[in-house]
Amino acid sequence: MKDNNEIVFKSKTFALRVIKLFRWLSEEKKEYTLSKQLLRSGTSIGANVKEATCAQSKADFYAKMYIALKESAETEYWLELLYESGTMSETEFSSIYADCKELVRILTAITRHYVRK
Repeated sequence: MKDNNEIVFKSKTFALRVIKLFRWLSEEKKEYTLSKQLLRSGTSIGANVKEATCAQSKADFYAKMYIALKESAETEYWLELLYESGTMSETEFSSIYADCKELVRILTAITRHYVRK
């Protein structure tokens, strides 16, 4: 996998958004528990994608991408909780949630592709 592809770029861009959101949630909203969970899972997506770029085998690549998929699903959950608990407004929530859903779709397509091979 080349380092300059779409999923590497999107997952890193998403991680940077999550870091900014974490800072805002902890500094402005004084929300520490859910925001920390969001920080962990949201940055883990890109870390696993990046690790997959150095995979030793197709199985290793698939395993890292599948972990990234699971982390993106977890991130969706934390974002939903932050929104549904009233911590984030719909405006604050909708854009980053859409980006997270896009990562889920891309990672699902990647992992499905490798399962079929």
